[in-house]
Amino acid sequence: MRRFRLFRRFGLPERLIAVLLLVFVIDVICNTVLFERANTFELRRDDAQRIAENLVLASRAIDHAKTDDRQIVTSALSTAQFSLRLSEQGKRYRGSLGLANLRAQVIEMAPELAHSDLELHLESIPRDGNIGGSLRLADGAVLDFRTHARSAWKLSIGRFASLVLPTLLLISLAWLLLRAALHPLRSLIRATRNFGAGPPRLVPERGPDEMRELIRAMNEMQERIHQSLLDRTHTMLAIGHDLKTPLARMRLRLDDGDVDPVVRDGINHDIDEMRMLLDSIQAYVDTGGTQIPAERIDLAIMAETLVDTAADRGADATYSGLPSLEIMARPVSIRRALSNLIENALHYGGNVRVGLRRDGGAAEITVDDDGPGIPEERITDALQPFVRLDTARARDTAGMGLGLPIVRKAVRLEGGTLDLRNRPEGGLRATIRLPIVAH
Repeated sequence: MRRFRLFRRFGLPERLIAVLLLVFVIDVICNTVLFERANTFELRRDDAQRIAENLVLASRAIDHAKTDDRQIVTSALSTAQFSLRLSEQGKRYRGSLGLANLRAQVIEMAPELAHSDLELHLESIPRDGNIGGSLRLADGAVLDFRTHARSAWKLSIGRFASLVLPTLLLISLAWLLLRAALHPLRSLIRATRNFGAGPPRLVPERGPDEMRELIRAMNEMQERIHQSLLDRTHTMLAIGHDLKTPLARMRLRLDDGDVDPVVRDGINHDIDEMRMLLDSIQAYVDTGGTQIPAERIDLAIMAETLVDTAADRGADATYSGLPSLEIMARPVSIRRALSNLIENALHYGGNVRVGLRRDGGAAEITVDDDGPGIPEERITDALQPFVRLDTARARDTAGMGLGLPIVRKAVRLEGGTLDLRNRPEGGLRATIRLPIVAH
């Protein structure tokens, strides 16, 4: 346990160096063993023993045979796996240094071959075998031989495979170790994606000291950001609430009969607009109320009810789509978002068509109108708070440009997306995608 605690206290650079050193040491050990075996080119013991036995039997039989019968004996002793050829003054190949260990093994198993000037070499173009050699008989004649050895095959394909396989294993080991060392960093990256989207989700402090300090700093920053957002929200809500009181007193004073009716109507209109502006600001600030838990709601019934309410007022509003589709979401913010889109479509386009369908694991809502749409270069601006696009619309508008930002904020709170684009046949289409299962 102490060893593991000591390793846990290592910093990220030390851990990476330790991983590289471990990989380097293992690589050196493996390559030392493999290259040593490649340089000596040791055959298996049974192959060396087979060569020794064949050479001893062949040399003895040929030495004791009559001169005229030597070629016949040589041919009789030759096999497909061990071919022999006798020559009086044959040309001999120099022995390969890589087969020195093999030669030593053969002589160790058959000491009488030590005085026969045994030479071994690798065949460049294998015919009757991949190992060749020669020895001198008692009368000076040269006996050439060719044989097959399993380890000779390993010199090419097998040796290549033995060199590649450890490298692949070392790469896999290094990848696993680095992945384990960087796991806290990946957890931190996932946590940063949720900054400002709800209550802070503290990341467990794991990993080396530097990583722990970074995670601790990020957790503290989450707390500060969340507290700042709460303070801003409470401040804006309090201001909006307090401003409504003097507005109400102003409306009461307008009931005095001494006020000119034209002036009264103008002031009432201004008061209504100010109250509407305050409501919009409060709605925008309060949309991120993540304290409200998600509930199971029927999105189809909610959308159809809003459309029917607009139609009852005489608006050109229609609904088409699924009769029922339940999702997990905050009903107040989703209802406000759908209501804003429907009212925008009616105000700017004169009509609205709402559709609902299920697309995989998401609910897709489309809100279409036949209005002038939004210039392509201003679509991004339309989603920013306090941006008005009066020049892009056909008529003047009241408000502070918070309708679409409220929609986007509510949709993001549920883990969904909002997409605005102009329809080819004219008008604007707003598409909301919401996950069916709570995120």
